[in-house]
Amino acid sequence: MSSVRFNKVYLDSHFVIGGPKEKNGKLDNFDLTMDDYYFHAKTFEKSEANMQALVIENLLINKKYKESDIDFLIGGDLLNQICATSYSARNFKIPFIGVYAACATFPLSIFHGASLIESDNAQNVICITSSHGLSAERQYRYPVEYGNTKPNTATCTATGAVGVILTKQKTKMQIKAATIGKTIDMGIKDVNHMGAVMAPACADTIYTHLQNMKKRATDYDVILTGDLGKVGVNILKEYYEKVYGSKLLNVIDAGSSIYLESQNMYAGGSGPVCLPMVLVCKILQNPRYHKILIVGTGSLHTPVLINQNETIPSVAHAVEIEVLS
Repeated sequence: MSSVRFNKVYLDSHFVIGGPKEKNGKLDNFDLTMDDYYFHAKTFEKSEANMQALVIENLLINKKYKESDIDFLIGGDLLNQICATSYSARNFKIPFIGVYAACATFPLSIFHGASLIESDNAQNVICITSSHGLSAERQYRYPVEYGNTKPNTATCTATGAVGVILTKQKTKMQIKAATIGKTIDMGIKDVNHMGAVMAPACADTIYTHLQNMKKRATDYDVILTGDLGKVGVNILKEYYEKVYGSKLLNVIDAGSSIYLESQNMYAGGSGPVCLPMVLVCKILQNPRYHKILIVGTGSLHTPVLINQNETIPSVAHAVEIEVLS
């Protein structure tokens, strides 16, 4: 069974840092924003680690928690060896679990944290993720200094960091269930078309979650996908209707919801921070949304294998959240 139900896991608090372009986009309600990409560091990679560390510090301060009150710190990022998360974790005396699912890392972290709490092996867990537009671009594609052009199907890595605290103590936001997706490879090799790469995995996970939970898509007020982008989310809807014979009418894509058209960010945002950033700054702020399904979408490629002419596998993980009255 790829889906797990939770009965005693709640979302306690959250903290969001938005990057220079993100703060000028469609979202507000950031806890903190960046004026430049260095964020008190000498490199972009160190900047991303600093973002994460500051998120964790503020989560602890805002809840008046000591480090010893947190049983586990779980998270990851896009960089090699999830180095931003590992380097931020060294600042805290909290048991650390590093996870990687590319841009689906946030719901995977939630799954692990919720499982530990549900099994009575933890009381409080911090889940953390981030991405940085310049560190990820030079690792996966080209440094921005190259000035290379992109097709309209391409997305741009969002800059920011998001952390949440999961707890056994009852709050108004409950983690109800999660579904771990299958790795799917449709034979696509284009690293500038991540929406097409990830849409089939997203569709499969949504369908699997609905089947396992015995629900319909319309049972949710919103289905928030991770970073398919403006092109990829349309592929998702068309693919889902063709393969599963049903329409997805309540889907919002996080990558399509961050930037203004005037910012010229091609198909939108990408990166593991997209999903939780839009979840916290938009979805959880809207009283219309009580039953929420988030579906993180991750492209599991590496530049080395792409240069060896390999195709791109992808995965999607889902988490069901209910905002209680």
